[in-house]
Amino acid sequence: MIRPLLTEIGIFLIPFAAYALFVFASRREVLNRSSWPARIVLGLSMGACLLVILSLVLLANFSGASPDTTYTPARVENGKFIPGSDK
Repeated sequence: MIRPLLTEIGIFLIPFAAYALFVFASRREVLNRSSWPARIVLGLSMGACLLVILSLVLLANFSGASPDTTYTPARVENGKFIPGSDK
């Protein structure tokens, strides 16, 4: 469960990292407060939220088994574990 969460946090941070690289490339101080005006941070936050929403929609649509498969849950028969499967 932690991997999908870290993936979404990473996707959220992409616009901020790109802007930080832009600030660094333009020879300004990255950690200077004047390099991060509120309007820019708001725009980056909105873009980051859109990226996260897009990634969640794509994950929901293109991951997992196809819709016509039947899932068989894992079970224990005669003390032996039988893993679940998609058929």
